[in-house]
Amino acid sequence: MISGMDLNGRVALITGGSRGVGAATAIKLAQHGCNVAINCNRTFDLANKVAEECKTFGVKALVVKGNVASDQDCRRIVSETIESFGKLDILVNNAGSTRFINFQDLDDVQDEDWDLIMGVNLKGPFQCARAARPVLESSEIGVIVNTASVAGITGVGSSIPYCASKAGVINLTLSLARTFGPKIRVNAVAPGFIEGEWLKKGLGENYEEVRSKKSQEGLLDKVSLPEDIADGIFSMIICQKVTGHILTVDTGHTIGPRIGTGI
Repeated sequence: MISGMDLNGRVALITGGSRGVGAATAIKLAQHGCNVAINCNRTFDLANKVAEECKTFGVKALVVKGNVASDQDCRRIVSETIESFGKLDILVNNAGSTRFINFQDLDDVQDEDWDLIMGVNLKGPFQCARAARPVLESSEIGVIVNTASVAGITGVGSSIPYCASKAGVINLTLSLARTFGPKIRVNAVAPGFIEGEWLKKGLGENYEEVRSKKSQEGLLDKVSLPEDIADGIFSMIICQKVTGHILTVDTGHTIGPRIGTGI
């Protein structure tokens, strides 16, 4: 282990764990000996593949179906995890949804967009945290990590409802950290541009152009991979004296351009 926290035999529940950041996080935790419950709402075939890969590291892995926008589902997802593993130590609220909507086209934002995006992105983490609170409080390391976004900080992203939802996740993280301490730590990661299916689908033919632009604007001349965000989530899990923190993982993009060497 690279840390003072031993995750061998621990149990983690990752929502939205079938692909992207969620899948990378499940695999990362499995590599460190953590049993994982992988939640997804639709992509069960992908979730099963992630579970099988996790098992290659000698841990137990479970796929738990459910929509985090439903409180009933959240309670069942948590209860099924506990029934299978006997406990829960780590909750990663990663499930997310959006629709790419031009910011100028306000009339294109429908009630259904607000309901879906807020339901999955903001209500979901709250409902899962509420359902998991009793069992996490009984853990020696009880910790929650929420996947926010730099969109919640900058107000720039796939749509106005998405930005608002991620700003809410950041605020929710602070509120839950105050509410759940000292028994449960609550942190969040705020990713920037992430290579992968999510943005390829959303940006379409503009994907490579946007990716190149983001890479050039970042202070590290790169964009992130899902595994980079998983590293951030992992760090928030193992840093035992950190709570109420929002870790930005965006290759330095949001802090602005680099300063010239002559200044």
